[in-house]
Amino acid sequence: MHHGIQKLLLLGAGHAHLHVLASLARQRPADLDVTLLTPYPHQTYSGMTPGFVAGHYSEDEGRIALEPLVRAAGVRWMQGRCTGIDAGARTVQVSAAQGTAGVPATLGYHLLSIDTGAALDRARLETEMPGAATHALAIRPIEAFTALWPQVMAMARRQPVSLAVVGAGAGGVELVFAAEQAIRRNGQQGASFTLVTGGQEVLADYSPGVQRRVLHQLKRRGITVLREACTGISEGEVHLGNGARLACDVPLLAIGTHAPAWLQGSGLALSDGGHVLVNACQQSTSHPEVFAAGDVCTRADEPHARSGVYAVRAGPPLAHNLLAAHKGQPLKPHMPPRHTLNLLSCGTGHAIATYGPLHAEGAWAWWWKNRIDQAFVTRYRPR
Repeated sequence: MHHGIQKLLLLGAGHAHLHVLASLARQRPADLDVTLLTPYPHQTYSGMTPGFVAGHYSEDEGRIALEPLVRAAGVRWMQGRCTGIDAGARTVQVSAAQGTAGVPATLGYHLLSIDTGAALDRARLETEMPGAATHALAIRPIEAFTALWPQVMAMARRQPVSLAVVGAGAGGVELVFAAEQAIRRNGQQGASFTLVTGGQEVLADYSPGVQRRVLHQLKRRGITVLREACTGISEGEVHLGNGARLACDVPLLAIGTHAPAWLQGSGLALSDGGHVLVNACQQSTSHPEVFAAGDVCTRADEPHARSGVYAVRAGPPLAHNLLAAHKGQPLKPHMPPRHTLNLLSCGTGHAIATYGPLHAEGAWAWWWKNRIDQAFVTRYRPR
């Protein structure tokens, strides 16, 4: 048994950690001292980013303020980000947000939970796609993207822009539909839109039936699909694997994300891709006092796609297991559902729904997605 106060450190305010905060507000053991380290005073809900781009939601509508959650949970919030972990010494290196006083350079913990979300490693991006870090607007980090998007819209109102989205997974597809809709509605006529897939088919992880539906919608909206790799980006141009150059004023990156570079050298067991390896209880396979959820980790027993659906579902089991670990009680395994309902928005008013082998589309699917997203955000708003 432990004596005295135990420290739980929550890194990041991803979907699962919002649930942990909500459950701590309901019950927090008196001998558990909780700190949340995250760079922004809000979580920007990634599910609503395409709706923000399409002009359907304001920036604030897709944000969840952390202050009320932190206060209700009796948690200390520190504004900063993790720059390194020493799992052996149980410490986290911190870089404080600019102009923030009183944030220590290292934080110790008895229990650590990591839910920092998806990241783009600029150095790795530069090797994979020279010029991308300087010339392209990446959808991650989401806060930087939402701050810059209004400038893209202002430019589109002044001149007919050529916009290309690099990356044809769900994120890239939703982004190109949303951008096309916003710019055709509020921009100059003559704008052009291209989806650069990276060489494979659009939505490579989805069934052929869903791919057909998306290709049909892309064609209907006059969005060109190039099944080519992007080999680099320079001023006004996207370089393609076949040697061609695509003229482009606005290159947007919606490519797969990287594991955070600060996990390297942490001592934690990592997957080949550099993500925290966790077991069925979302617990590190090498350090039982460390837990992780969302895009920062990989299940050692049962890897699944990185998507918001899984990140949200991991919340309740993570909250339960953190308290169980604190009390020395047995942990509960969490089985990700085999099929999840996936809703892909094609701009505002139309979406494609998939569930396992089933798929359908229409305005109803978009209405449903809108309801689910709004409900997620309002669940964490002060009543």
